[in-house]
Order: sequence, then C-alpha cells, then structure tokens
Amino acid sequence: MQARRSQQPIANSQKPNTLKKRIQMKIHKEGRKIVLVSTLVTILLVAAILWFVPSHHWAFPVALLIIGLFFIWILWFFRSPARHINRQGNTFLSPADGRVVVAEKVHESNYFGKEMQQISVFMSPLNVHLNRYPIDGKVLSYQYFPGKYLVAWHPKSSLLNERNAIVMEIADGEQLMVSQIAGTVARRIVCYSQAGERVKQGDELGFIKFGSRVDLYLPVGVELRVKAGDKVRAGLSVLAINGSKES
Repeated sequence: MQARRSQQPIANSQKPNTLKKRIQMKIHKEGRKIVLVSTLVTILLVAAILWFVPSHHWAFPVALLIIGLFFIWILWFFRSPARHINRQGNTFLSPADGRVVVAEKVHESNYFGKEMQQISVFMSPLNVHLNRYPIDGKVLSYQYFPGKYLVAWHPKSSLLNERNAIVMEIADGEQLMVSQIAGTVARRIVCYSQAGERVKQGDELGFIKFGSRVDLYLPVGVELRVKAGDKVRAGLSVLAINGSKES
C-alpha cells in the first residue's frame, strides 16, 4: 500500500508539465497590431448584428459564425508555438512550417552562379508563418527584390516574385541562401537579418503574412533528407545533413 501511494504523486507531477508544453503558445509580435484591430472590429460587428438583426432571423447565427471563424483564423495564423530547437551543427533544419514542393539539384543563377541543392517549403494560410535560421552561421548579405505575386508553388515564383534573399556563411566556410518569397495572398515579408550578424540555428529570421514560400539553397555536397510532398516544421524537421562536417 505504501509503495502505491508513493508512486502516485510522481505520476501526477508529470501531467501538468506535459499539458503545459502542449498549450504553451503566444501571438507573434508581427500579428499583435492586426489581432488588436481584428478584436475591435469583431466587437463592433457583433454589436451591430445584435442591434440590427433579429435573433430569430436565419442571418443572425450565420453572421456570428462567419465573424467568429474569421477572428479565430486570425489568432491561429499569427500563433507562435513554443518549440525546443534540437540544435545540431551538422544538420540543416527547416526554415518554415509547411510542405516541401522542391527538393532537387538546380543551377542557382541569382547569386552563386553554380549548382546548389534547392529545398522549397510552401506555407499555406493555416501554417505557422514564422521563419527560422536553418543552421548556425554569419549573415553575409541581405537583399530585397521587388517582383510579381504568382502563386507560391509556381516554379517561376523563386525568380519572378517579390522576395528577400539572405546569404549565410557556416562554420566550414560554405555558403547558403534563404529566400523568403511572397505569394498571391502574401503581400508583406518581414526579415530581421542584418549583414555581419552571427545567428543561431532556430533563431527567428522573419515572418511572411498570409501564405507564401521559403527557398533554401544549400551546397551541392549535402545529403537531402526530405522529398517533395513531405510536411516539415521550422526548427524541428531535418532537411539535409552537411556531409563535409561528417567526414
């Protein structure tokens, strides 16, 4: 009997910690102003519906439902879930949440002018839109390119759409590029990178609002660990392994 009683508090003490990890989430700073404005607009719209629309009319519940769902989506879009970044020096972690749409060797002509391994992650409006650095390194340059707003999964979006390009140098002297790309809906890209700064794997790189894509161009010698169609999460999913560090 005593053994059973002594084990019970241990089991109970573990449950709150697990629950806390599951629900620990906040609104990202890029969305706070939008969430505030959305809250005020939602209150005004609900007040107007309560005042002008009879409660027995079919439009009454429909309007409240639409407003409620839209407000919930705004909160969901700008969420910033707590994540424990498993930092590993020889891995490239995903810079974004979403679905891999490209994972292949390409000729990168905008900056490097040579073959690179390209991994592209498409972010739907339901994904977390916070972007993170894929590996430790130094930011060599940051450049903004104006452009079009093709759908983010379009093959030409990497070259023609509005985008930010961040070039990094990693520990072994190799260079890579992270490209934040606007899509049809996404019309605002936020980038925190500054040339010359040293960054850590999983640190916040920026934020893209309302659907978009992130391209990652890696040295040709890396070993890809994903393929088109795979779902990935920023700072958690391993996209590739740096073979030069393993050797």
